Amino acid sequence: MSAPQAFRRVFRQTASRTALTNSASTCASRLARAYTTRPPVLINACSSVRMLGWQRQPRIHSIQPRRTLAAQSSADEKIDELQELYSTAKDEFEIAAEETEKATVYAADDRAAAREEFDKLNEAYKAVVDGEDRAMGEEVKRRIGQRVRELENAVIAMEEMAQNQD
Repeated sequence: MSAPQAFRRVFRQTASRTALTNSASTCASRLARAYTTRPPVLINACSSVRMLGWQRQPRIHSIQPRRTLAAQSSADEKIDELQELYSTAKDEFEIAAEETEKATVYAADDRAAAREEFDKLNEAYKAVVDGEDRAMGEEVKRRIGQRVRELENAVIAMEEMAQNQD
């Protein structure tokens, strides 16, 4: 079957359907044109409303004191130091927790090492938070304080678990 013959065949099949829906499609196309085209008065009214009434309002932010670049860099340096101490203490804690859970011979020494590393972290943290620079202390407390408290609670829980095992 050639392409023109196939086209005629499809055309004949759809011609009968088209006759039935012709009035409905005409009505639908009229409605579509009515909704897509607007009278010039409406367009002018909409554009003037858009230009006059719908301007973006400025956002209101809470006022926080800005840190100077020097204060920011010193806080970042302290946080980096505390982050190193935290990662060491956390590694020691994980080793000690595993050994305590298995009740191995090395568990007591690992718990002592974990407590020692946590104490180093806690001393450095308290020195920064309770130090002279209150802004830096608040920044350090905000950024790393939660992790220090969580590690402290975990070390205490591990030590209590070890006492209950004995």
